[in-house]
Amino acid sequence: MTHLLLIRHGETDWNLAQRFQGHLDVPLNARGLSQAQCLAERLADERIDAFYSSDLLRARQTAVPAARRLGLEVATRTGLREQGFGMLEGMSATEIVERHPVEWANWLKFDPDYAPTGGEATRHFHARVLAEVIAIAERHAGETVAMVTHGGVLDMLWRTVRAEPLTGRRTCAIPNAGLNRLLARNAQLEIVAWADETHLGELPVRS
Repeated sequence: MTHLLLIRHGETDWNLAQRFQGHLDVPLNARGLSQAQCLAERLADERIDAFYSSDLLRARQTAVPAARRLGLEVATRTGLREQGFGMLEGMSATEIVERHPVEWANWLKFDPDYAPTGGEATRHFHARVLAEVIAIAERHAGETVAMVTHGGVLDMLWRTVRAEPLTGRRTCAIPNAGLNRLLARNAQLEIVAWADETHLGELPVRS
């Protein structure tokens, strides 16, 4: 059995603007950097054996302060990246509707086999995420592993554990820099705790 601590990256300006980030390297904003420091404080007393992160900048910026506090190196994995949104990356929903109405109409169907032009279908994304997380869990059997990743990745894990379909809108909360605890056993996942953001309580509430 492996204990998994999965964390969504801290806030970016594109989160606030509701832009599709996907595989683009978007940095944390000031609040996101503060969230990363709060995370480091929260994890300081945890027994963590290995620290992984998506290779994208916003995830690495979130992971590094906590890993350094624990005396660990951050191992980056492309398998922990957000879903690739292809031509939609960098745009808000309003901009997509204006520039690419057919792509937006297809996106709203939530078809797991649809991929935006140049992007990644949800079914492929789901398989990629599961393969990476299970491989890491098996590599560290009996240990505790932290992983900093993305909202879409966590949504795929939630749907897997809850046996929810890949179609439809997200049904779970996934706060920036929130903690999610899972157990991995025999390639199966179990949720222990989800969307814990108590360590972020010192940050001012965004109005």
